[in-house]
Amino acid sequence: MVTVTLGKTGITVNKNGFGALPIQRISKEDAACLLRKAYDNGINFFDTARAYSDSEEKVGYAFKGIRDQLYISTKTGASDAEGFWNDLHTSLKNLQTDYVDILQFHNPAFCPRPGDESGLYDAILKAKEQGKVRHIGITNHRLHVAKEAIESGLYETMQFPFCYLATEKDIEIVEACKKQNMGFIAMKALSGGLITNSAAAYAFEAQYDNVLPIWGVQKEKELDEFLSYIDNPPAMTDEMAAYIEKEKKELAGSFCRGCGYCMPTCPAHINIADCARMSLLLRRSPSAGHLTPEGQAMMAKIDDCLHCGACMKKCPYGLNTPELLAENYKDYKEVLAGKPL
Repeated sequence: MVTVTLGKTGITVNKNGFGALPIQRISKEDAACLLRKAYDNGINFFDTARAYSDSEEKVGYAFKGIRDQLYISTKTGASDAEGFWNDLHTSLKNLQTDYVDILQFHNPAFCPRPGDESGLYDAILKAKEQGKVRHIGITNHRLHVAKEAIESGLYETMQFPFCYLATEKDIEIVEACKKQNMGFIAMKALSGGLITNSAAAYAFEAQYDNVLPIWGVQKEKELDEFLSYIDNPPAMTDEMAAYIEKEKKELAGSFCRGCGYCMPTCPAHINIADCARMSLLLRRSPSAGHLTPEGQAMMAKIDDCLHCGACMKKCPYGLNTPELLAENYKDYKEVLAGKPL
């Protein structure tokens, strides 16, 4: 079994982490079955967030009675100390526990520090002193915030997008965390579903001994893939490396990662996370599932775009989202007309 230690936290877990965002979409019992199967087969790190609707409740329900045998990380998107304490108390109640192994600030636009106006870091430090939080982490999609958090020495873990489409700047974040003995948790290891070869995704992550990938799991067959890698971890062969290079060329440039940080505030109610990457989804998965009447209605909302710029301001990757939506809708209509992309 391959393990990874999250820097100075000393937390050592299986190289496969369980990302509990997708279990929002399934029933409580189905989620509990997935979570317990993951735990029973060697996965012992589970990542959730206050923002993931009922995900925390499902994690708490699944692990009642065995809480001390695994690690749970969650996140707060609070903007001030009062919101932080409200989130923490809710998380502890939902998770049916009196402590969180890692509490992370959820994609803040700045790096919380002691004594700043938000009061966030002072609050989380107090929570740690009280034993309600064991380790302090931060998640981000912004390179400058990630770098500032690493250099500050205030955080024990960093959660950041990292997959085989990573740029040199992304890899520098991973290496900087290792140098600072800061745990690195890799989100978006499948790039929001654009990466369909989980073995290649795992082999890439396996090259970095300080990286813990968390795989978003919703279906048992998805979980089974990652469980199979516990005893038979995929290695980076020449063939695998060539495949990844081909993928990087195909997906190079500006594309939506499906992170969802531009939502749900679109005034035209456009499902940006799906619509802005529809061209790639059509190329990389069976198109029939995207061409249903529901899918067509979803894409048609792009015509209602107000070009208000709200999505662009929130995009951590600096994408021209309205332009990207228009390009994807154009491709979508081509496929509807029977023309190949």
